[in-house]
Amino acid sequence: MKIVVLDGYTLNPGDLSWERLEELGELDLYDRTPKDKILERIGSAEIVFTNKTPLGRDVFEKLPGLKYIGVLATGFNVVDVDVAKEFGITVTNVPDYGTMAVAQFTFALLLELCHHVWEHNLAVRSGEWSRSADFCFYKYPLIGLEGKTLGIIGFGRIGRAVANIARAFGMNVLAYGRNKNTIAESGIRFAEFDELLAESDVITLHCPLTESTRGMINKNTISRMKDGAMLINTARGPIINEADLAEALNNGKLAGAAVDVVSREPIREDNPLLRAKNCIITPHIAWAPKETRERLMKIAVENLRSFLDGNPVNVVNP
Repeated sequence: MKIVVLDGYTLNPGDLSWERLEELGELDLYDRTPKDKILERIGSAEIVFTNKTPLGRDVFEKLPGLKYIGVLATGFNVVDVDVAKEFGITVTNVPDYGTMAVAQFTFALLLELCHHVWEHNLAVRSGEWSRSADFCFYKYPLIGLEGKTLGIIGFGRIGRAVANIARAFGMNVLAYGRNKNTIAESGIRFAEFDELLAESDVITLHCPLTESTRGMINKNTISRMKDGAMLINTARGPIINEADLAEALNNGKLAGAAVDVVSREPIREDNPLLRAKNCIITPHIAWAPKETRERLMKIAVENLRSFLDGNPVNVVNP
């Protein structure tokens, strides 16, 4: 049985092993696959793994031997899952491999907004502390989190993990999500969307990208936020209208923003957030600690093994 990994580099840039996948079949491994090479590289393979390489009807029609697609991520919009089902192709994803990693990174971003740790480190190294007349100095306002209100949009696994960390910091937590019962059971106060916007000092996004969430954060919704609020996005870039966010940062409506995802990745040089005040941008790495990637690979291999055994799990197009 032939197995093809179309774009394995982000999962494994060289510090992990593919040997457990190699045990299941003949493995062809590619770091990246351009669109014009997809058909050639899959060829007669029955099993394909993809992370961000798109697979849809134009591929399925020409590859009748394809039986299984493993998405090396939680989000699976890179595959047209409904069309895959038409062609009898099982599609799986890897849920819940990076919950704590993303929650941890969310607070890394928030704490950097609050304390500007790296900028103060650079100031010390450039001699500004040595020249200071006082035993300490600070170049930016420092923000304490205790007593502040964190608004969480999207209250799945990651949203709940973020809420637990926030409560350890002494923050009040509002949550907006589909499952009110889960929110009530966890002791977090459910809020309607407009209430969350109006009352939160910090808003963090953990919802999926859907037609209803695309552009959710825009000039209109930002206008309903507190003056001086901060925004964090470790979900998906298109949830935010980036031009509207940049304007809100530059005119002082919002005090800061930190995003690990943008509308087009890698980021384009004309992205307005690159010229926005007090905006931290990281290159889609919240998910990527080695421990997390090891877990992702293990689950991806187990998904395939279960499929081959006739008991598929984590199927997104049943």
